[in-house]
Amino acid sequence: MKRPSWPSWMPIDPYIAALLGTVGLAALLPARDTAADVASGASTTAVALLFFLYGARLSTREALEGLRHWRLHLAVLLCTFTLFPLLGLAAEGLVPYVLTPALYSGFLFLTLVPSTIQSSIAFTSMARGNVPAAICAGSFSSLAGIVLTPLLAAGLLGHSAGGFSADSLLKIVLQLLVPFLAGQFLRRWVGPFVARHKRVLGLVDRGSILLVVYTAFSQGMVQGIWHQVSPARLGALLGVEAVLLTVMLTLTWYGAKWLGFGRADRVAIQFAGSKKSLAAGLPMASVLFGAEASLAVLPLMLFHQMQLMVGAVIAKRRSREPAALGTADEEPGATAAAGPVSPPARTAATRTAAGTARRSG
Repeated sequence: MKRPSWPSWMPIDPYIAALLGTVGLAALLPARDTAADVASGASTTAVALLFFLYGARLSTREALEGLRHWRLHLAVLLCTFTLFPLLGLAAEGLVPYVLTPALYSGFLFLTLVPSTIQSSIAFTSMARGNVPAAICAGSFSSLAGIVLTPLLAAGLLGHSAGGFSADSLLKIVLQLLVPFLAGQFLRRWVGPFVARHKRVLGLVDRGSILLVVYTAFSQGMVQGIWHQVSPARLGALLGVEAVLLTVMLTLTWYGAKWLGFGRADRVAIQFAGSKKSLAAGLPMASVLFGAEASLAVLPLMLFHQMQLMVGAVIAKRRSREPAALGTADEEPGATAAAGPVSPPARTAATRTAAGTARRSG
């Protein structure tokens, strides 16, 4: 069976186009007064539903089995919550010459967000890497981020994060962690329903994020904060993010080699360790930054599209490497996260994962 490949030309991802359209709608018709209260309540409910469904999808047994490959998961977590934030702190020297203080706060917040799940799996599969490890690494990063991201934001962003407080942390726990745990607890009963309706519930996932974006950018329009950003500043932000992504892709690939990981594991570490989740970051930003959330999430939205485009190119090139074509499955650690993966299973994973990157958060 022919293995699906990413297009050689790189259009804007449809989901990113929908995000940009939502930003345009908020600019033309922002929610005000009572409508803003309704939109905010609906956004909170939608995000809670999003994390409930995520908890209902995640297999507890598979997550526990993935702990056997703890070195790989620890490497991804260190990249996500240590290397990224350190690079974010180093970028403070660019203020105010390259980045404005508001854009820098958003940029630093970007470095604190957990890794993605879907796109990490998709690109790892395309590059013939360790797909089970990518699944577990992305899941562990998302779970850790529910706690680590707001704590890191409290320590590193301080008052720039909308006046972070214990109340903000409690809101995040109630909005994200509690629904996730409820989904895990009820998985035995709702899991089969979620599995049967993946496509429909995927629309719920993406719709939830679009609603969060509309609410955040509506608040920004009402507050008039978009007058603070010029095209030159946006161009500078893109350049800084391109450097950040390049550094992380290089460190994850060669750092994993230095630590003794095999090729298949290095692929998983590179893609899971260099990604940032839009789905997890947007709800947290809406709580942490309040009315300034629209400007704060702008760096994350730009980085999300950039990581998809660059990741697709790298995954396609890695899939043509001699090691990928003949020996990837035989290298140490290639089957550590969830046991040996048979050729038919790997083919199926590749089929489903390649289309998943466009739906990634």
